[in-house]
Amino acid sequence: MRLRRTPGLGILTVATLLVGNSFARTEKAPDIVFILADDMGYSDAACFGGELMTPQLDRLATSGVRMTRCFNAGMCVTSRTSFLTGRWWPSGSRRFKQDQLLSEQLKAGGYQTALIGKWHLPGHPMDHGFDHFFGFLGGFASHFDGAADYHLDRKPFKDFGKGYFSTDAFAERATRFIDRSVTKHPDQPFFLYLSFQAPHNPLQAPRAQIESHRGKYRSGWQAIREARFSRQKELGIVDEDAALPDYPDNLPKWEALTDAQRDLEDLRMATYAAMVEGIDSAVGKVVDRLKAHRRLDNTLLVFMSDNGADPFSSADPAMLAHGKLPGDRGSNYQPGFGWAYACGTPWRLYKISQHAGGVTTGGIFHWPAEMKEKGLIRHDAVHFVDLMPTFLNAAGFPSEARAGESFLPVLKGDPWKRRAPMFFQYMDNRAVRNDHWTLVEVDGAGWELYDTRTDPLETTNLAEAQPKVVQQLSSRWSDWWKRETGKAYVPKSTATGPHYTPQGDRGTGRRYQPSSMPARK
Repeated sequence: MRLRRTPGLGILTVATLLVGNSFARTEKAPDIVFILADDMGYSDAACFGGELMTPQLDRLATSGVRMTRCFNAGMCVTSRTSFLTGRWWPSGSRRFKQDQLLSEQLKAGGYQTALIGKWHLPGHPMDHGFDHFFGFLGGFASHFDGAADYHLDRKPFKDFGKGYFSTDAFAERATRFIDRSVTKHPDQPFFLYLSFQAPHNPLQAPRAQIESHRGKYRSGWQAIREARFSRQKELGIVDEDAALPDYPDNLPKWEALTDAQRDLEDLRMATYAAMVEGIDSAVGKVVDRLKAHRRLDNTLLVFMSDNGADPFSSADPAMLAHGKLPGDRGSNYQPGFGWAYACGTPWRLYKISQHAGGVTTGGIFHWPAEMKEKGLIRHDAVHFVDLMPTFLNAAGFPSEARAGESFLPVLKGDPWKRRAPMFFQYMDNRAVRNDHWTLVEVDGAGWELYDTRTDPLETTNLAEAQPKVVQQLSSRWSDWWKRETGKAYVPKSTATGPHYTPQGDRGTGRRYQPSSMPARK
């Protein structure tokens, strides 16, 4: 079958033919690099309002497209499932072993494929279309000492030297894969899924990097949130007349903390900041290697986070009892409610919640060969389920009709409109979103309704004023859930859970109890 341009797509694609498991494809199919941070907050990078030094991400943003409303599934496993299956996570999880995943389809189409970093899905990556794997199979590991489930391809990996740090190791392995792909398979494109663990717990980073941030966060989480919000207005991430959502009822005021509490919170956030800046440096190494091989121009490079910032801090008492502080080898600290609140600016709530702070990612998309304009900021609503069809279409392959919708026109600067609502669920948190409304629930506390055309930050609950809209959207959500799972929705009553319940910002959930820095000897 002769290769040609497909009308209307505006990029070099092919009239594709599916024969068995192989595709005909264009010779100029792009390399695809998907870089995923773990638990990184929406506003951490400077190009999304953060005070951190993220020059590599900022350069990609100003020479690519920033998308302000990329939605994830609120949790590690759920987002990764949707990404690789192109399905909402309930059916994606059920069909994971039967479906042909994104990696399998790209491999069948002639791509070299690799996963570097965190897997956290069923089975082994090399059984799901990846030619190469370096990383760990589970949900988290020590950044310094690794874990028992680390593998190099199919063999257990235990070579963690004194200088090992996961972010640096993953970047180094990613550049090795690029080198090998370009030199051994110069005529084949590659798909690199670079899945960092940072800044997921345990909060750990090299001590010198942590110390460079000490004292920067003594102003407190509200001051950081307000400063980030101001920068977001300047950048065009939010409207100039937008107002921050109300301060959470169950987060204590910074001024009420003791000096020892403020000191530990400053160290906690300094460690987190060092981890995010480490990701930025690692991204720069990958970009530099693509440049060195003259592959950056025709590489579709995407940077996102799998969910909002982590609000938990349940291990604090045990860590302090054992003399461990944030950043230490053997420690296991998390960001905690206050810093998750700041990192999620301008949204409400955080990881696990299906409110915007839990499921909104600031996406950076970079593809110089095909993007008409540099530095665009787009507010189109896209979801992790959309990445699979978008990547396949970019590569010139057809995408099976699943849940996702290809948003390739957005990357070109062209108009695009989502056809169907987006659905969300994790534990007793759920939501449905369309281009007009958000219907959302936290911890089984009842539906909240927001008109996102006039209230994009979801601050004014209209559920009582608009009961018909609540009923309509609630019915759509229930119908979706039954299609996904084959049964009616039954709340799991997780609101009493000791660990996984996210603290609410309207009086729900537990009150945050900051820990104190031990007295210095």
